[in-house]
Amino acid sequence: KRFTPVQLCNPDSFKSIGCKSFGLVNVVGSSIARATDSGVYLHIGPEIGVASTKAFTGQVACLAMLAIDLAQRNGNMTTGQAREMAHALLETPALIEKMLSEENCEKIKRIAATYRYAHNFLYLGRGFNFPVALEGALKLKEISYIHAEGYPAAEMKHGPIALIDRMMPVIIIAPKNDATYTKVASAIEEVLAREGCVIAVTTDGNDDLDEKCEFVIKVPDITEELNPLITIIPLQLLSYYIAKFRGCEIDQPRNLAKSVTVE
Repeated sequence: KRFTPVQLCNPDSFKSIGCKSFGLVNVVGSSIARATDSGVYLHIGPEIGVASTKAFTGQVACLAMLAIDLAQRNGNMTTGQAREMAHALLETPALIEKMLSEENCEKIKRIAATYRYAHNFLYLGRGFNFPVALEGALKLKEISYIHAEGYPAAEMKHGPIALIDRMMPVIIIAPKNDATYTKVASAIEEVLAREGCVIAVTTDGNDDLDEKCEFVIKVPDITEELNPLITIIPLQLLSYYIAKFRGCEIDQPRNLAKSVTVE
């Protein structure tokens, strides 16, 4: 049976063909919590703003725990590896708190002040960090009203490269511990060769990009699979500060609603 995109968002569509549904929700008693067969409450506290931030990191954390458990059950991960991954997950709150330090916030605020009048942004990432590029672009367009596009770094040459010039900042997520780091670094060189402005997000201790990029944001090192929990933080902060400089309503962006009831 084939479903329309709208039907795919409805748990009843899966029930009609005998599939089990699992919900990741934050509000106890919400419509998805009632409609799904099972699920997990995120317990991240109230999300005041329409544009979600905590919900993203909460869902990634829950999915990571689910993946660890399933991998251990099906034999793709040993008990030792599972414990190591779980320990890394337990360390993420302290690493996120480090990213929210006054020094880091001031640096991101300077970047926001530099690019607050830009009309377009391009976000690039590979592997685990491609969804981070999508989320970073989404947050920027939601609260600052700047057109932003998330794209796989591997596909930059298939269109977006034609748009690159001095007037369009390119944010590239390039943790040094990423298995595709050398390929992402190659994408950075491609942007620089076309006089693009690169804002790189990489890990502490990686100085490869310091002399090449306009700005480099460094995040704490963590296991590759959990990089999104850390690399998304500076992108959310950047969206916040750009929106603030532009005088936008951050918690209640225009044309957006917390819940969408019309299909």
